[in-house]
Amino acid sequence: MKRRAGEREKEWKKKKLLEELGENTLPYKTPADDDFHQLWKTKYSNLVFRKSDTVPEELHQMVQESFLTLRKHDCFFQDLVRIKGKDFVTPVSRILIGNPGCTYKYLNTRLFTVPWPTEGYDINYCNPQIRDACNALIRLNDYLHIEAVKALQEQNLFETKEIKDTTRLDGEKNFATSITETGSISKDQSSCCVPEDDYISLKNRTAYNLTLLNYMDPLQMLYLKQEPYFGMGNMAVSWHHDENLVKRSTVAVYSYSCEGSAMEESNEQKLKGRDPAVWHVGLKVAWDIETPGLAIPLHQGDFYLMLDDLNMTHQHCVLAGFSPRFSSTHRVADCSRGTLEYIFGQCELALQNLQTDSDSMALSLKSLETAVVKQVEEIHNEVEFEWLRQFWFQGKRYLKCTDWWLKPIAKLEEFWRKMEIMTSLVLSEVGKEEQIDEQRNETISCFLLVLTERQKLRKEWTARCQSEAAESLPEDQKPECRPFWTDDECNMPLPYDLEEVIANLQNLVQWVE
Repeated sequence: MKRRAGEREKEWKKKKLLEELGENTLPYKTPADDDFHQLWKTKYSNLVFRKSDTVPEELHQMVQESFLTLRKHDCFFQDLVRIKGKDFVTPVSRILIGNPGCTYKYLNTRLFTVPWPTEGYDINYCNPQIRDACNALIRLNDYLHIEAVKALQEQNLFETKEIKDTTRLDGEKNFATSITETGSISKDQSSCCVPEDDYISLKNRTAYNLTLLNYMDPLQMLYLKQEPYFGMGNMAVSWHHDENLVKRSTVAVYSYSCEGSAMEESNEQKLKGRDPAVWHVGLKVAWDIETPGLAIPLHQGDFYLMLDDLNMTHQHCVLAGFSPRFSSTHRVADCSRGTLEYIFGQCELALQNLQTDSDSMALSLKSLETAVVKQVEEIHNEVEFEWLRQFWFQGKRYLKCTDWWLKPIAKLEEFWRKMEIMTSLVLSEVGKEEQIDEQRNETISCFLLVLTERQKLRKEWTARCQSEAAESLPEDQKPECRPFWTDDECNMPLPYDLEEVIANLQNLVQWVE
């Protein structure tokens, strides 16, 4: 409900902004403009940019080879996302790599990490080259974490210096240089200005637990959306805030455009605005028509950092060039509800209400209290719609990289089946022909709400699996309408007819009332 309200609000803001603009476009700046750096300093100071020559050459080589390896093994996939109740296939192909058991959700789609090699985890990769590629991305992840901590420390020192001496202009004179040079302030050097607690906070806000890799070849696209506010040209990714991140955490983006073709850089006379042959990142203040935007060119091996609250106060887009491009976007994903550890914990909590008779081995519920039934059935819905259906909706794509997720998903399906039995047991209890007291009626009403939501979501997911967009995907990526009641994939019927159950419960509630 909150998500839908947020989508409606964003749509309203976008509509209002476009109405205010009319036929006009907003101004934006590129490095060719004289006031570019001043605008960056005053309105976009939490964006830090590093040119490729600040990154070790060995790391460039490892990472860029990893991109090509993953592409060669068909490990990039176009996602089937849901926007305003409709399914769309993304123009950008993606793969999520990160800590084992982590997930990342965007546009109503939960992606599951291809785990990078991690001590204590047995990860079977489909090819040794895929393992090497994941190892390279860990190296990049560690490097970007260190660079992000340095950037935040530099920012703190810069702000402290301004407070202590507002009359000095050194910071202003050196700003344009500092944004393209590698930071060199260590923890010890900055300790006078960054207390230990703050230093720990900086590390946590840059402790990237996954990276979302992107690939797109613009010349293979039949159509690309035009940037609507500034007239910046073709967009690979529309204006957005990154979702589901730890508050005020840093996002790091490493860019690799496959340069070398004649089309990459325009050799014609100086163009007005950005060069359409070159990839750019665009930035703007969210829902603001007063502040000019920025368009910053991205060349092979450049990276940038979005520090502190920039992702909340500003929006960014990716503007397509002519050449194919990879990027690795490192994030501190909010995994409070998005890890295997979390969802297994939820399942164990729900199954505490299930007991087995030691003699007959018959199953029964420990409690029929409304709060207990509600909690168990909500966890039941969470397991089915936030995990199992999300996983199988992406087909067998993950098997191109690793089979790591199959065991935990099978375990989740077994938990789900037990919760289906628990639902049946609740139905059996509330349907008994006994005097229904006030508490029992409260339980039925609460139970009915959760089951109605379950039925609605099952219909929605079934329709999504059969949609035109789903049918357009390659065979091994087409959605599977799972989970199944049995584990032999013959899709046996559930132990109850949900639609019939809901009708009976509605009649029961009306009879009691």
